[in-house]
Amino acid sequence: QVQLVESGGGLVQAGGSLRLSCAASARIQSNYAMGWFRQAPGKEREFVAAITWSAGSTYFADSVKGRFTISRDNAKNTVYLQMNSLKPEDTAVYYCAGTLYAGSYNFANRYDYWGQGTQVTVSS
Repeated sequence: QVQLVESGGGLVQAGGSLRLSCAASARIQSNYAMGWFRQAPGKEREFVAAITWSAGSTYFADSVKGRFTISRDNAKNTVYLQMNSLKPEDTAVYYCAGTLYAGSYNFANRYDYWGQGTQVTVSS
């Protein structure tokens, strides 16, 4: 069973930065790609970014392009989400997830494994 554990969330002022980490169990690289999603109170879970384990291809939601980057460390089985120029509307619980399948990385139902989430709060 694949396990994912997020960390790095917290409270930051608008314009600041945070780096989220998602540490995975050793079998995670059998997954094709990893994604980050977020969910704000009263809203549906939304796609943020994704990265493939092999080629390192990256994908981003329009709302975070140019501000967020996603990377992976294959040796550490860890995926990172670097968030810069944070805005109050970025406030949410952030989840990492793993999918066994290629494509459609922006759909939550494509993902097979989920972490417990980490809270990110951006104050104005």
